[in-house]
Amino acid sequence: MNVFGVDIGGSGIKGAPVDLERGDLAQPRHKVLTPHPATPSGVAGCVHEVVSHFGWSGPVGVTFPGVVTGGITRTAANVDKGWIDVDARALLSDRLGLPVTVLNDADAAGVAEMTFGAGAGRKGTVFLLTFGTGIGSALFRDGILVPNTELGHLELNGQDAEKHASTKAKEDEDLSWEQWAHRVQKYLAHLEMLFSPELFIIGGGVSRKAAKFLPLVEGIRAEIVPAQLQNNAGIVGAAMAAGAAS
Repeated sequence: MNVFGVDIGGSGIKGAPVDLERGDLAQPRHKVLTPHPATPSGVAGCVHEVVSHFGWSGPVGVTFPGVVTGGITRTAANVDKGWIDVDARALLSDRLGLPVTVLNDADAAGVAEMTFGAGAGRKGTVFLLTFGTGIGSALFRDGILVPNTELGHLELNGQDAEKHASTKAKEDEDLSWEQWAHRVQKYLAHLEMLFSPELFIIGGGVSRKAAKFLPLVEGIRAEIVPAQLQNNAGIVGAAMAAGAAS
């Protein structure tokens, strides 16, 4: 069974039909740049462009980089503040003319990784962390998701952790892999102090380059592994959510 998934990020919006039996993209994904400002209407237009690229008709799952409850977007750290308290499910359903399910982006990636990737079959406390424009978090206890944790906004060095340790921070400050790994290490140590997880799964686009920085992260008791679905995890998880809702 194929269902469409769309992953809205701070820099790009990408999507594809997903084979829910394999947990993988059924066709190569299509990506467009996130508009700036990333207003609800502007982003909805880009989502429409991605979905219509495939001539898709059927349920669509969409991730959002913020808290989502009942299809309503409650926060907007890395997109336009106009998203706060918007009924995103209704907005996108109207724009696409299709049934839409909306969920937090890291939660979607986490569910995909826990089902088809690095977290499959893992019990205990597990974190999926996505490093990109910000830092997304998905927390699982014995495979059950605790939604909308948004722990990229924990305070670290007097600011949001994602301002200090995201991939964007690495690029903006021209940090070496070693310098950035040290920041990631401090963030993981903070999470470990608070939650004592057994496993950290590192996702987002940077997961493709895990060999460049994960070996440099030291002093963390939990196991640390790269996401197996890499940057497609959000698309897969979005499609899974839409499939479950249809």
